[in-house]
Amino acid sequence: MALTSPRRRGGGAAVAGRSGRRGAYGEGVDWEFRRLVLPRGLSRRAAQRLLTDAAEYGDWELDRLRLFPDGRRAVVLRRKILRVRSTLRA
Repeated sequence: MALTSPRRRGGGAAVAGRSGRRGAYGEGVDWEFRRLVLPRGLSRRAAQRLLTDAAEYGDWELDRLRLFPDGRRAVVLRRKILRVRSTLRA
């Protein structure tokens, strides 16, 4: 399984390769993305378990899944970036 570092994409921007709708991810929402490549030898059940764990414990949700003819799976997971505002006054 190959893991790449998360990348960030701002909300409201046009996303290449999508349905062409602007703001498909929601206005004002920032997302963090993580790409995974699951090898062809990994069973469907093991892939499901891996993605379920990522959703359960890492707050990731499935953005895109692509199954290649050779059996590899390319997965893109996303999660919201929470911005915390300070409640302290200077």
